[in-house]
Amino acid sequence: MDMADQALLKQHVIDPEICIRCNTCEATCPVGAVTHDDRNYVVDADKCNFCMACVPPCPTGSIDNWRLVARIKAYSVQEQLGWDELPPELSAEALAADGVAAGTVAAELEAPTLPAAATGATLFNSAAYGATLPPWSAAHPYTNLYGPKATEKSITATVAGNVRVTDVGHDYDTHHIVLDFGAMPFPLLEGQSIAIVPPGVDANGRAHHPRQYSIASPRNGERPGYNNASLTVKRVLEDHQGRPVRGVASNYLCDLKVGASVQVIGPFGSSFLMPNHPKSHIVMICTGTGSAPMRAMTEWRRRLRSSGKFEGGKLMLFFGARTQQELPYFGPLQSLPKDFIDSNFAFSRTPGAPKRYVQDLMRERAADLAPLLADPQAYFYVCGLKAMEEGVVLALRDIAQGAGLAWDSVGAALKREGRLHLETY
Repeated sequence: MDMADQALLKQHVIDPEICIRCNTCEATCPVGAVTHDDRNYVVDADKCNFCMACVPPCPTGSIDNWRLVARIKAYSVQEQLGWDELPPELSAEALAADGVAAGTVAAELEAPTLPAAATGATLFNSAAYGATLPPWSAAHPYTNLYGPKATEKSITATVAGNVRVTDVGHDYDTHHIVLDFGAMPFPLLEGQSIAIVPPGVDANGRAHHPRQYSIASPRNGERPGYNNASLTVKRVLEDHQGRPVRGVASNYLCDLKVGASVQVIGPFGSSFLMPNHPKSHIVMICTGTGSAPMRAMTEWRRRLRSSGKFEGGKLMLFFGARTQQELPYFGPLQSLPKDFIDSNFAFSRTPGAPKRYVQDLMRERAADLAPLLADPQAYFYVCGLKAMEEGVVLALRDIAQGAGLAWDSVGAALKREGRLHLETY
């Protein structure tokens, strides 16, 4: 092989110092190129086709990083999983030593990174319908006021409340945690998130990375008029394979006492935002702690309605959990007026009952959802475990087609008009 002809690769990499491990990139990637362990999110160079689907939704910009390398020396997944920071960019001389011709390097530096051509794959890709733009009437979000890098400033919040919101005595332990920011500016909107910086170090002596949590309170605070916000946190005691493990941030947060101090960065998120025009309808589809942004949106609408400042606009909720006892906020949801919110609950592990999932409930309510799919004033929000996303979007497709609507047109409009938002993990 002529070393001067060695192929050059503009490798897609993720900055571990900025990444908040929100899983947006992995959830968005249509070819499965993004993966992670308990420390880093990384991109597999053998799978990445430069489609750029993961770049716009990233809340921090950590995904928008690239390194020029000789293709045979591309950074492996294993190498990237061990990074604490990105490697320095290689000079033209270093690339030449690896066999890359100087002209190849110059041409690549001048060329933009463009999306790859369509592969012609016919597999259904639910992420392709998720909007990256907010609704046109959404309030302006502030983002990245306090940064994730060690050299940047975080904000100290004080725990103002910590209550369990699932039945005591059951394994599923979920807490509603209120954080007060005091006099420090920390503007938040429904649908945004923050990241908690757990204290201490991991087994290798390295500082813990921030963990992301969706805001569960409306824009004027958990307690109206105060500079505070709430989170919905499930205590993690096992991994996705059922093996025992203690989630670093979740156990830390669930055990916090009132008055404790917490380091926070953010806010994050500029698209998963609620519409504010009076005739807008909101359909909320969630599982477990994916209910956090839905609680925030519902509470803001409830406060507007009680003050006489909001008219019209339907609220529909499809909420899933294994059992009723594991469903956060079940009691408060039951007490909301039926003419205010149309609530539908799906339980997949109720003894003696068939398994029911949110997509099953959606199909049962197809007659009510189909007109909303065709209504430009209706917005759909999906939040919860990644496993639910495809089933939910397929249900929307089937409902549209069952009503004689062309899904290609409907799906494209949902994305283009900022009407379908997917946030799964």
